[in-house]
Amino acid sequence: MRARLENAGVDAWLVRLFDAIDEGNMPAMMALCRRCEAAFGEALVDLVPSYTTLLVHYDPLRLTAAEARAKLAGLLDDLAAGEESRGAEVKTLPVWYDPAVGPELTRLQARTGLSLNEVIALHTGQEYRVFALGFAPGFAFMGSVEARLETPRLATPRKRVPAGSVALAGRQTAAYPRVSPGGWNLLGRTPARLFDLGREGLSLLSVGDRVRFTAITRREFERLGGDTAPVAPLAEAAS
Repeated sequence: MRARLENAGVDAWLVRLFDAIDEGNMPAMMALCRRCEAAFGEALVDLVPSYTTLLVHYDPLRLTAAEARAKLAGLLDDLAAGEESRGAEVKTLPVWYDPAVGPELTRLQARTGLSLNEVIALHTGQEYRVFALGFAPGFAFMGSVEARLETPRLATPRKRVPAGSVALAGRQTAAYPRVSPGGWNLLGRTPARLFDLGREGLSLLSVGDRVRFTAITRREFERLGGDTAPVAPLAEAAS
């Protein structure tokens, strides 16, 4: 692992840790986040971890750019790629998988030759790592999806994707925290509140978390407060 430091303005450094997206990157990424929190203390403004980089925002009134860079260089000296990410949480998201709320389930079946139950079993059968938060508040990019489920984004995004929609694109999966446009393939819906202004930290999911999806019935989905309003399939997805 050969980390590179790149200036990102008067109050930030970009740490480029890796050159390729890989779940194995996350332990070192999260370890560096913990080190930054301890080393920068009150001078730390924000940390923005992503697939291969960490953006470190600091208070320029407390640290000069050179001092911040020196701190980061010291933290990187003995950072090991395989360092354990202690405290990575495992969170479970209940999902109602059904063509009514996951219209691209049929597209996946057609592409893969798998049955509906097999598609659901593959999606729920593994643990995902949160690589990054972005696109919308609380939107967590998770991977990596089982290779047989790999599916490109929709050529024409929907103008309105319901909150809680569980989806995949390529070999990533996610759940939409709020109503928004989106071009991912919808598989189902979770009743979980993914972003809440009244919650400490706001987002249910954080970078580095481990996530599992679990299938629930419509009755259980409704009991948990889920919205059963259907989503119409797109012509391209249905073809």
